[in-house]
Amino acid sequence: MRIRVLSITVALGALLAAPAFGAESTNWGKGGSTQKFAADRARLNAKGERMRIVGHCQSACTMFLAARKVCVEPGASLLFHAGNTPDATKRMLDSYKPALRSYLIANKIMETKAFTTIPGSVIISRFHYPKC
Repeated sequence: MRIRVLSITVALGALLAAPAFGAESTNWGKGGSTQKFAADRARLNAKGERMRIVGHCQSACTMFLAARKVCVEPGASLLFHAGNTPDATKRMLDSYKPALRSYLIANKIMETKAFTTIPGSVIISRFHYPKC
């Protein structure tokens, strides 16, 4: 009986310790207005919700990398490109950690409409975003 109670306690502790995710990037994966995404990210941060970047996350969706409680799945695909306006491009660039921002600028990725894909595993290992 004591082992059973211990097993239940351990299992319950693991469930309570597991992070709860308020949102996943799948709802925003196709990108869109950088102004709208900035507002969505601000609402998420104000609520203290977690954002999990999973699957396909292109364009303005990558702005969720600046969510306060973000994590990236290693299997995610993040697609970067220039915005429709200089302000949109700046909004996206301002959403990234300095190392990622420098990489995108140095490689002129944010100067073209062509998508450049960076796997989630690279976003985690090279640019030091938290892994889910």
